[in-house]
Amino acid sequence: MSARGKILVWSAALYGVVLAMLAAFGVLLATGLPERDAAALTRILEQRAPALLFIALLLLLGCVVAVNSLYGGYLAAAQGLAERTRLIHGANTGLRLAGYGGQLADVAAAINELADAYRDLERDSESCAAEARARLEEERNRLAALMSELAQGVLVCNAEGTILLYNEQARALFAAPGASAPQPLVGLGRSLFALLDRGQVAHAAQKLQRSLDRGQRLPSARLVAPIPGGRLIRAQVAPFLDAGARLAGMVLALEDVTRQLEHESQRRSLLQTFATRIRAPTANIRAAAENLASDPGIEASRRAQFIDIIAAESRALSMTIDAALHEYADALKAALTLEDMRTADLLEFARQRIEVALGASAMIAAADDALWVRADSYALVQAMLHLAARLHEEHGQRSFELSVRAAAGHVEIDLGWSGAIISSETLSLWEAQPMQTGAEHSLLSVRDVLDQHGGEVWFHKGGAAGASTGCFRFLLPSGEPGPVAARAGSVTASRPEYYDFDLFAGAAIATALNESRLATLSYTVFDTETTGLEPSAGDEIISIGAVRVVNGRLLRNEVFEQLVNPLRPLNPQSARVHGIDAAALEGQPRIGEVLPVFHRFCEDTVLVAHNAAFDMRFLELKQASTGVRFAHPVLDTLLLSAVAHPSLEEHTLEAIAGRLGVSVMGRHTALGDALLTGEILLKLLPLLAQRGVLTLGQALEASRKSYYARLQY
Repeated sequence: MSARGKILVWSAALYGVVLAMLAAFGVLLATGLPERDAAALTRILEQRAPALLFIALLLLLGCVVAVNSLYGGYLAAAQGLAERTRLIHGANTGLRLAGYGGQLADVAAAINELADAYRDLERDSESCAAEARARLEEERNRLAALMSELAQGVLVCNAEGTILLYNEQARALFAAPGASAPQPLVGLGRSLFALLDRGQVAHAAQKLQRSLDRGQRLPSARLVAPIPGGRLIRAQVAPFLDAGARLAGMVLALEDVTRQLEHESQRRSLLQTFATRIRAPTANIRAAAENLASDPGIEASRRAQFIDIIAAESRALSMTIDAALHEYADALKAALTLEDMRTADLLEFARQRIEVALGASAMIAAADDALWVRADSYALVQAMLHLAARLHEEHGQRSFELSVRAAAGHVEIDLGWSGAIISSETLSLWEAQPMQTGAEHSLLSVRDVLDQHGGEVWFHKGGAAGASTGCFRFLLPSGEPGPVAARAGSVTASRPEYYDFDLFAGAAIATALNESRLATLSYTVFDTETTGLEPSAGDEIISIGAVRVVNGRLLRNEVFEQLVNPLRPLNPQSARVHGIDAAALEGQPRIGEVLPVFHRFCEDTVLVAHNAAFDMRFLELKQASTGVRFAHPVLDTLLLSAVAHPSLEEHTLEAIAGRLGVSVMGRHTALGDALLTGEILLKLLPLLAQRGVLTLGQALEASRKSYYARLQY
């Protein structure tokens, strides 16, 4: 019942009691009076009826004033005191009670003393747990560092396919390429089956379980599956076992094998073509040889005919083999994979290879760790080693020096020596030869490698360091430093939150969504910035920000943030609030491009916003034009706050954050408000549990009964 209703009920009760007491007094007064006095009293009452009615009304007003004064001064204050006490226990131990008078002041002081004792106890407990938590944090950091350094993408899921762990390489592997608003498809609590075919994953799980049932100690399975962008990935799958040695989950090591499979297909095609081409000549040679062997006395003309057949078919077979080898060399050239690497690492690799393969000395004269080259390191070092081997074998060179420098968008790598002068004709000859160093042979030439790199090589008189007679100077395209995973600077913690093994236990709960406990649900907490405050009057979304909450954790690494071109002018008053101007929105994707990606980000979660009716109205109005419908359950932190604190009147985002002890940062940006709302949600959940609101259905029902649920947009 509302506060106003309670005041009216209590006022009516008090008024009834007072009237009953006055009526009883009148009855006692009239009892036993002489008939003449009783008649006189009756006449007086009848004559004074209007005055008595006025007094009754004044009495009613006095009852209302008295009850209201009592309620406002004591009862409502007592309820507020109780709610703030629950806040100290459930959300903000630093909150202290102030502003209470009378006897409530003593109660507030006693509560503050208990709060101080409670805080001291918490500090003692925190101190006792600090060492154990530090060890756990160290292990978590080691795991995070290990995962981030792996070249392969890694995913860990439980038996139901829920993702429990991933690294940045896995997230980048599955990110939709070329999207106007690219967002990662990998996230904690998401389903693996949204990324890989369910049938393939299930088959791999069955194979692992069968291997485990047969007693195999280290079973594994492989699968190749398509991913966004028409690419293929190969997954090496290993089991994760529970205490009963049953399959509890899987570890997937992922790599992109699109190019490898293309090259493998090309090589198979070459082998098939080669086998087809040599079949007929081989059969003809065999037939001619068998005829010669079976008839030693064959006449000379026939013998010469068979010999000519053998010679012609042998020449044809030799040409076929040469052509096949040439085609195979082309396939090898196509298989060269260029990657960005430090030139210092490339020179060190070349130095070691020259010393080991040739027994010569090699030194690095100049290298720059900040200089990168785009190269197939193995093929390029083979080319340098081939030229060094020619110098070593034909001119007796036994010492070399390596250096590198930047050259206008390229890098120059010098293989220098002292002594012989090499002509351009000799270098051209060496370039065209298949690369060979000792017993190592390659079907590729130095020219093949340079063509693939888009590079050149020439003889340069005088080495870079000034100590060499000459050098072979390689001109190659410069590279870029290795990519660093992009993160939102304002929301990234020092350690990525890419795993949560507690989800192993939580995934077994298979209840209806409305019956699911609030603490176990996954949420997408979002906020929008708009051109104005009237969605039905044509205002548009200009920014969407969101963050995921999984297993009671705010995942600051799993966020969505995108500006939107509204194709209409901004309201100057709104622009002053959110700070987004027309220039920032120019060239940004339209809402029809952004909403499908945002919808994918929200999959299998409960939507949460502050004053959600406002944001949801914008999304609803775009349903017809975009075809995107947000049918998710929706929770509103404004309504949840009113449920948790029915006696408190202020439920703005700042007011809620203040009493819950949440720092307010990044206000009036979509992502900043979403992060703030997410922290408030996590603080509200235990307070709702204290009031018996434990499940999603209970939260939705309690929200509908809130006074603030009447807001419409």
